[in-house]
Amino acid sequence: MFRLLHRLACRAGFVAGRCPVCSRLTDTSTDHLCPECADSLAPRSGGYCPGCGEIFGEEDSPPTLCSDCRHTREPWDNFHFHNIYAGTLRDLILGYKFHSGVGHTHLLAELAYNSFIEGGGETPDLIVPVPLHTKRLLWRGFNQSAELCRRLSKKMNRPIAHDALVRTRHTQPQTRLGMVERQTNIKDAFRADPEMISRKSVLVVDDVYTTGATLRECTITLRRAGAAQVDVLVLARAMQ
Repeated sequence: MFRLLHRLACRAGFVAGRCPVCSRLTDTSTDHLCPECADSLAPRSGGYCPGCGEIFGEEDSPPTLCSDCRHTREPWDNFHFHNIYAGTLRDLILGYKFHSGVGHTHLLAELAYNSFIEGGGETPDLIVPVPLHTKRLLWRGFNQSAELCRRLSKKMNRPIAHDALVRTRHTQPQTRLGMVERQTNIKDAFRADPEMISRKSVLVVDDVYTTGATLRECTITLRRAGAAQVDVLVLARAMQ
């Protein structure tokens, strides 16, 4: 009750709120970004490949397929991301994953959702988080992709299929490996449930796209299980 009254008071202008990123006072509600943070967390508007998110030019350049996607399309149907893995967005994601920053789940999910909608994303039948192996899940304490999916599920009014895609073996952290090693490391590391996936449109959600090896393997696995469409949504796209 107190939180509700406080939020209403903020919106009415009786109480100042704070930016959820930098804690500066704002003149609206407690979940409103200050102008500086809103600017630093704006979505990428151009200068990228719509097939894989590769950054290739200035932001005022139109989205254009990169040479790799023109020759060999990615296994997914559509790719959506918010912005480059840098600056404030990178800091938020790192804090979210490794420094008990789950309080920013709402903000990060909102960024992802808005990018998906503004990018013309179609509401899927199922939302599927990139799964963690049990060992990694126990070490981290939560699956960051699954937490994002919880918020997205409410926004899209679509179910999360936690068991539709599972990780069948423990792999080395991808961040420690090169591109070729990542592909080998993640090969056949997932299993999908055909009864849950067959003839369904699926949205696969993750936090960061680095080389794309994990997302490719997830997509291929879902395709083999009979998915009718697989789209990918990530918060950030790393620059290689």
